[in-house]
Amino acid sequence: MNKVLISDRTHPVLEERLRDAGFVVSVEPDHDYENLIAAAQSYDGLVVRSKVNIDRAFIDRVPSLRCIGRVGAGMETIDVEYAESKGIRCLNSPEGNRDAVGEHTVGLLLALLNNIARADAEVRQGLWRREANRGHELGSLTVGIIGYGNMGQAFARRLQGFGCQIIFYDIKGPNGFKDINGFRDLTDLQREADVVSFHVPLTDETRHYLNDAFVEAMTKPFYLLNTSRGAVVDTEALVRGLESGKIMGAGLDVLENENMQSDSLLTLNPGLLAHNCVLTPHVAGWTVESKYKLAAVLADKIIDTLK
Repeated sequence: MNKVLISDRTHPVLEERLRDAGFVVSVEPDHDYENLIAAAQSYDGLVVRSKVNIDRAFIDRVPSLRCIGRVGAGMETIDVEYAESKGIRCLNSPEGNRDAVGEHTVGLLLALLNNIARADAEVRQGLWRREANRGHELGSLTVGIIGYGNMGQAFARRLQGFGCQIIFYDIKGPNGFKDINGFRDLTDLQREADVVSFHVPLTDETRHYLNDAFVEAMTKPFYLLNTSRGAVVDTEALVRGLESGKIMGAGLDVLENENMQSDSLLTLNPGLLAHNCVLTPHVAGWTVESKYKLAAVLADKIIDTLK
């Protein structure tokens, strides 16, 4: 009989579906690294979020594992390559929150283009600055999406009704997509885009993808959106771009120094507060609906893997 350990808090549908499939399920949140290793012994499946790094040493010390499931999209806390070399399937559930991320990213963009956050703060202070808050219409812009997987495509679908031009770049090239009309090489995207939105996993290749060289390569001043991982953007380079005017504004749901285990930031770069930035606390995929869907999608994948 298959045994699965759920090591973090998630929607109860995950446990329910696994039990209905005949699995033995334990829910034990709040383990640290060593305690989780001890707790996971003899389990076939382990479900994690982002509190514990599942590295080589962890994998070697839990030889019973046949699959590791991540409630969410990002897999940077799991050594996927090593796990799969040991015959352990690594699963995630980006299908569960792609709609939420797509909607939130549109919201960040509209807030930037129309100065919504700044105007709201000013009105609350008794200021009525209409000309200073004149906005831009999204339909006149070219939106460049970097990373065209679940999240990037969900964002693109929600942009279609605005009439803007949508282009995208993905490291896979154009061959992995049904519709490649909007595909651009990175240099072409940097020449055409008025908006750049990141929807990539955090890897060695994507860490600080937006850096000084990236900003310099952009032909036009542009708006930046990041709802992927904070370290995809070099914060110091972003602030320099904001100060120079090359970056006209940034909508950030993620920050380099965010703490996923706390309700407080370590520090916040003051340059982000001094310029046109809209900031949210890593909640783009954090909706009531996505909490259910993330767990349900992962449950089905675990069942298919271990049955």
